[in-house]
Amino acid sequence: MLATTVIAAKRDNQELTDAQLHFLISGYCNDSIPDYQMAAFAMAVYLNGMTPRETAALTREMLDSGTRLQWPNDGIPRVDKHSTGGLGDKTSIVLAPLLAAAGVQVPMLSGRGLGATGGTLDKLESIPGYRTDLNLQEITRITQQTGCVITGASAELAPADRRLYALRDVTATVPSIPLITASILSKKLAESPDALILDVKFGSGAFMKSEETAKQLAESLVHTGSHLGVPVQALLTDMNQPLGRCSGNAVEILECLEVLRGTGPSDVRELTLQLAARLLTAVDHADSLDVALTQLGRLLDDGTALTYYERMVAAQSGDPSARLSVAPAHDVVADTDGFLTTVNAEQIGLTIVEMGGGRRVMSDRIDHSVGIEMLARIGDPVHVGQPLARVFTKLPEVFVSRVRNCLTIGEVAAPRPLITGEIHLD
Repeated sequence: MLATTVIAAKRDNQELTDAQLHFLISGYCNDSIPDYQMAAFAMAVYLNGMTPRETAALTREMLDSGTRLQWPNDGIPRVDKHSTGGLGDKTSIVLAPLLAAAGVQVPMLSGRGLGATGGTLDKLESIPGYRTDLNLQEITRITQQTGCVITGASAELAPADRRLYALRDVTATVPSIPLITASILSKKLAESPDALILDVKFGSGAFMKSEETAKQLAESLVHTGSHLGVPVQALLTDMNQPLGRCSGNAVEILECLEVLRGTGPSDVRELTLQLAARLLTAVDHADSLDVALTQLGRLLDDGTALTYYERMVAAQSGDPSARLSVAPAHDVVADTDGFLTTVNAEQIGLTIVEMGGGRRVMSDRIDHSVGIEMLARIGDPVHVGQPLARVFTKLPEVFVSRVRNCLTIGEVAAPRPLITGEIHLD
């Protein structure tokens, strides 16, 4: 078999066989197929797409390129959640200890931020000492001891994805639904989960800008995961404004602590509960969604979930009692009366990057102390002089006006629903 033959078949919009995809991925991993041929393949997939069968086969090959986490046959379910990313998206940090408190284990492999949206690992590294570089043995040991872990992916898990994603990033082939599907699921299924929930976001603060594209991705993820033997569900969620009040790193950890104490922003609490409840029912740990929601809400309100969070942080060498450093606060005020009609969440995210709270390239260092807090939501009435947002920065003369330009005040605006759809197999 020749790589050029496989590339030409996909170039001509033919359906590839399992054997062809195995040849391509295994050859790329053992260096018999060079970057330039894999780049040509990625572009052919970007232009012509893949059938559901091809997408599942590609995902399986990428998954099988590395090892998988191994769990004892002890009757304890292992579950995970993946978000496609959005501004202020902090649900993982609440969800993992919450589910651990409910009796299921969460070996969560997460990522870093690049561009306008932040990364869970960057947020957790606001905590002094917190390790995000656990090896496979540490991941399994801490998960079994504390019920949950949030760490970076080991190089031993789905190495084909690590190489292929880096290639896609420099060849304009990132926004391909089959390639995104294979990338996400090859990493998540390497955790050997019993169930998976996906938060597929759309809007100005998300990777996917349109709800229709987000729905297509969600359907691809659900069908591919289920085809590979793992129950997968997805929620479609609106990211046309930040989730919760705070966006950044340390400020988001502080907001997570509010939610874990039974308070905090209602949208963060509600989305976390909805995601977690679906995982509990998927592994038969609750009789119904309503029962799961009630049980999980109680674990937030009585402090049990917070205790599991503190155990997780300590097990990963962090100090759960440490005071987090936050930059000085400066208010952004309304210059007219009306309603907050739009929030340019993407530009707010890019402003945080400019402040040092995110990355333009992966080698950039993060300033965990900077961030932005929204004090008004879309649809809220506002008046002249009212604080709309708070900017945590040492350079207010640069960034306060920039944040004001991200907010539009008009005559009328309706609040948006947070969850707009659900995808699952009947």
